[in-house]
Amino acid sequence: MAALAGAKQGKFWEMHEKLFGIQRDLSDAKVEAIAKDLGLNMEQFNQDLKDPAIASLIDRDINSGRSAGVQGTPTIFVDGKLFSQGTLQAFEQAIEVELKKKK
Repeated sequence: MAALAGAKQGKFWEMHEKLFGIQRDLSDAKVEAIAKDLGLNMEQFNQDLKDPAIASLIDRDINSGRSAGVQGTPTIFVDGKLFSQGTLQAFEQAIEVELKKKK
C-alpha cells in the first residue's frame, strides 16, 4: 500500500527500495518516516494509504498470482508456464527451448 501510495507522488521505486530494505522491521511509524524522508505530501500519502482502488489493485494481483500457481517469491515463469525445476541449468535450458520455438 505504501509503495503504491508513494507512486501517486512519483516515488514508487524510492519507497519500494526503502521498504524492502527494512522489510523484517516494518511498522507504521517507519513507513511514515520513510514517506517524510522522501518528501511526500503526508496528507495525500495518508489518504492514498486508505484508497480502496489501491487495495483493489493489490487484491487483484494476489488473486492473479494464486490463480497462476504462485506460492511465494521468487516464482519464475518461462513463456507463461510455471518453472519449477530449480536449477540454473534447467532454467537456461527452458529458456533455450522457448527461444528456438520463436525462430
